Amino acid sequence: MNEPSRRGPIARVIVGIWDAMNFTRRLVFNLIFFGLLLVFLMFAFSGRGIAPLSERTTLVVAPEGRLVEQYSSDVASRALSKAMGDGGTEEVQLRDLLRALDAASKDKRIERVYVRFDRLQPTGYASLREVAAALAKVRASGKQVVAFGDSMMQEQYLLAAQANEVYLDPMGGLVLEGLDRYRQYYREGLQDKLGVDVHLFKVGEYKSAAEPYVLDAASPQAKEADLFWMNDVWQRFLGDIAKARDLSAQQLAAGIDTLPEGLAAARGDLARYALQQKLVDGLKTEEEVDQLLTQRGVADADAEGGFRQVSLDTYLRHIDDAALPSAALRPQVAVVVAEGEIEGGEKPPGHVGGESTAALLREARDDENVKAVVLRVDSPGGEVFASEQIRREVVALQAAGKPVVVSMGDLAASGGYWIAMNADRIYADPSTITGSIGIFGVIPTLPRALDKIGVHTDGVGTTRFAGAFDITRTLDPAVGDIVQSVIDKGYRDFTGRVAQARKKSVEQIDAIARGRVWTGAQARERGLVDDFGGLQTALDDAAKRAKLDKPDAYTVRYIEREATPFERFFAGFVSSRAGSAMMRDSGFAQGIARTIVSRSVPQVDADLRFLDAALQRKPGAPVKALAYCFCEF
Repeated sequence: MNEPSRRGPIARVIVGIWDAMNFTRRLVFNLIFFGLLLVFLMFAFSGRGIAPLSERTTLVVAPEGRLVEQYSSDVASRALSKAMGDGGTEEVQLRDLLRALDAASKDKRIERVYVRFDRLQPTGYASLREVAAALAKVRASGKQVVAFGDSMMQEQYLLAAQANEVYLDPMGGLVLEGLDRYRQYYREGLQDKLGVDVHLFKVGEYKSAAEPYVLDAASPQAKEADLFWMNDVWQRFLGDIAKARDLSAQQLAAGIDTLPEGLAAARGDLARYALQQKLVDGLKTEEEVDQLLTQRGVADADAEGGFRQVSLDTYLRHIDDAALPSAALRPQVAVVVAEGEIEGGEKPPGHVGGESTAALLREARDDENVKAVVLRVDSPGGEVFASEQIRREVVALQAAGKPVVVSMGDLAASGGYWIAMNADRIYADPSTITGSIGIFGVIPTLPRALDKIGVHTDGVGTTRFAGAFDITRTLDPAVGDIVQSVIDKGYRDFTGRVAQARKKSVEQIDAIARGRVWTGAQARERGLVDDFGGLQTALDDAAKRAKLDKPDAYTVRYIEREATPFERFFAGFVSSRAGSAMMRDSGFAQGIARTIVSRSVPQVDADLRFLDAALQRKPGAPVKALAYCFCEF
């Protein structure tokens, strides 16, 4: 065996130089890496401390994004989206708005509140009325509330109307137009054009959720039911604005009916027409409103707008910092949020998972510090079994001696009512949408669609029903009978459980069920809801039932997924001024954002995704039973 040859002096020099270069390269890269890491840490934690809040400060409430019960993305994603200026994905938690306004009403350092809601995307009238009530409370405390908007939708105006003074940009617009609910109907496109036959199985003539797949227009029953609850919401909307603006509902309604003539008289000037209708107090630019607030408050040349102010986010940090020492070791009233469609399995925030939401309730049951639970429901429903999983956990909490109070948000219908019905007490806003007690299932079959492209299904089975639920085959009428029996049983389960929970007969529940949608006010009249009230009312009730009568005797804790250390770290970086500038200027990051943002028609996309989800059969079940309500508007 030959020994390896020894390197000559030249080779040793070359190898030595190469090793030195490698060492230097690694050293430089490591220095750069740790230098960048140090800068990253400085960015992440720079400016995290907040300056003390001065006297005579104006609280600026200018939320941007969709109003939600809980964030549907993690803290890092939210910070990144905000840093890149992607307003289309931003979210505003209802709870944050409410607690900031509540604190401001009592905070002597807050002189006035300046609100801008023209970039807020409302989701329903119940949550808007909670915010409106909080603004009215600030106004009643003696603090001035000033509202401004470039242009406002009628939902945004409901909030602005609560201010002492409402200003609109001279080039802006504000039109009250009423409520509508129009949907797309797919029968002709699916059946006649594509050859997809959609078979609908349901109980209740008012259960109209799946009508778009089998009809070309809304059924008379659907129109009757929708108009009934929508008129109730609309009249309350007019009444709320009339009360805030010292007008009458009749005046507001007349302004809508005579809009063409009135707008023509105002020479097409929407802002001037709003002023004439007394919807606003003046027409001013944003700069003119800033000057007004500077004159009334304390001038601050370094602040945006030129007046001493604190933003909503910063004020929330002040509130949280002040609350931390006093919250330790006190008994808790837990809040579990059920927002979004109810689906099986584990689901992220913004959706309700049968297993994941049940696990949150179980966590509250197992935590000795939790003495009572508020289940905040904002859901159109979804899968029956997933809804039942959550309901069982509500019952288990009660069996463990922990009261459960439900607070309904904008929407708690169908499966959303299923998970709520066993609570010790159910609160809703009069404009909450609820009810829709009914069950349905849909089975699309594709043989005619496949025929169009020359594809056919054939084969054998060992029994009459082997392969009978294959959607590529024509649906056997006997299979339809099986599915309808399953749906009938689901409806009996639903009405039976509601009757037991609400202490009524099945016949009484059936008379107000059959898929019919009600407002919170209509539901209370029919015994489906116990009383009116928002989240705070439900918290007070839950605390009282747990014998925690004094507000300082307990703390409120939201049981939900917590941010990881890395997510908090990354959020701190992109929230800093330097980190925000770096991400905003990154063409690469913006390119990714543009790629992943869908620009499809939202309603059509949601409808077709729903139909696709209905195709996913559960093991052992011929059809997925659904308790779902397409009752948002």
